[in-house]
Amino acid sequence: MDLKELITFRTIVEEGTFSKAAEKLHYSQSTVTNQIQRLEKELGIVLFKRGWNSELTESGRIYANEVNMLINHWNLVIEKAADLKEEEIGMLRIGVIESLSDLVFANTMKRFNARKPHVSCHITVGNTDMLSRLLVDEEALDFAISGEPEDLAGLHHEHLYSESIQFIVNQEHELARKMDLGIKDLLSYTLVTGGPNCLYRLQLEREFAKREMTPFFHSISQLSAIPAIISMTDFVGVVLSSTVIPDGVVRISIPLENQLLSIGVLRRRNRDFLSGVKQLFLDCLKEELGVIKQEQGLK
Repeated sequence: MDLKELITFRTIVEEGTFSKAAEKLHYSQSTVTNQIQRLEKELGIVLFKRGWNSELTESGRIYANEVNMLINHWNLVIEKAADLKEEEIGMLRIGVIESLSDLVFANTMKRFNARKPHVSCHITVGNTDMLSRLLVDEEALDFAISGEPEDLAGLHHEHLYSESIQFIVNQEHELARKMDLGIKDLLSYTLVTGGPNCLYRLQLEREFAKREMTPFFHSISQLSAIPAIISMTDFVGVVLSSTVIPDGVVRISIPLENQLLSIGVLRRRNRDFLSGVKQLFLDCLKEELGVIKQEQGLK
């Protein structure tokens, strides 16, 4: 029994005659007849009364009631096989925030490639706002590793670890020599942060909104470039705990009411599950994060 025989049987039932079924399926009538004869032989029952009207036997009527279910199941099996094949040779479209790409992504790719060498990964690096829009508006990503966006409509965020907002200055900066600093001590300095839609920038602005004044901001979309700017100026840089800082730049401790950012898996809410290959990539990421947590004390 194969799918063609089932479809031919269903088409005869729908069209009423062998000849009309043959015409609809673009088969010769002898092909249709042969397919039904093979099906009857495989089933061990007679499906049609012999004659010009293609009238179903009692067994044929019972089988006709089940044929759609059989065809649907057959198609489902074929689709599943295609999915399995795709998972061995397909492509993943992954969004990543810049801090993660520097922190763990190279080793995650290495782990994943060892297990799925023929699955291609297309990586888009951006901030949380950009990645969430790509997920929702354009469906250009399968999932993203990012912060939790302000607007979660249509999205689901699964926490993986936390980043903290931190401040950096040139080691010769006067703030580098001061203790017990607070956010008020930043008001008279120029700050360099991520772009206006960057999550930690928005979080920082909410902190300053509680003050009578706000410091002057420069912004740059490439977070990893901030330490280099700070090394050459008397500005104060705002970065994340994972940001690598060069010699000559130091971190200064300034507590905030809300210092932590949740980093996790961002995906469309209508996708209740991830395919095996996507879940495998996330498992590789979590394995690498486990190593990083041990080394750097991430929460």
